[in-house]
Amino acid sequence: MIRARAVLLTSIALAACSEGVSRDNPFAPGIKTGAEAVDGMLVGHRLMDAGEYDLAIDAYSRAAVTEGMTAEVLLGIGTANLKLSRLHTAERLLRQALDKDERSPEIWNNLGVVLMERGEIAEAEQVFRRAYALDNGQSDSIRDNLRLALEKSENSEYAPEEEQDYKLVRRGSSDYLIRKIP
Repeated sequence: MIRARAVLLTSIALAACSEGVSRDNPFAPGIKTGAEAVDGMLVGHRLMDAGEYDLAIDAYSRAAVTEGMTAEVLLGIGTANLKLSRLHTAERLLRQALDKDERSPEIWNNLGVVLMERGEIAEAEQVFRRAYALDNGQSDSIRDNLRLALEKSENSEYAPEEEQDYKLVRRGSSDYLIRKIP
């Protein structure tokens, strides 16, 4: 019992000695005035790498306050929405980014990914071709995406119609039976 009280008193004394806490103010220290803020784009990129896409959108939005809605900001927010499977929002934002910078292979690539996810293979193929050309074939991911789009577009042909070996036979007033044709 005496030992538990000694440990408790020691921990309270050490907590009171910690930086930023005083007898007058038991709360954590506030914002450090005059300090430089961390770049919102850098924070957004790190959050994307960590898989925190909602938080990345918030960081990119804070960056937009200081930098404006640049192509890079729109790309970041659009890509985070893509990762969250918000395909319509991602497509809209990536197209806005292209309006600001149509020479960015990253924007074209991410737009192609959105189009592939939405099942618009033909347009995605054209978008990946554009990204590949702008990148001069340097990016493996763009090349792989283009290759995948080309494979999907080649396999999208309809199969030839097969003969039906079955027919629908009516039995009674509302009873139907599917029978194989001999």
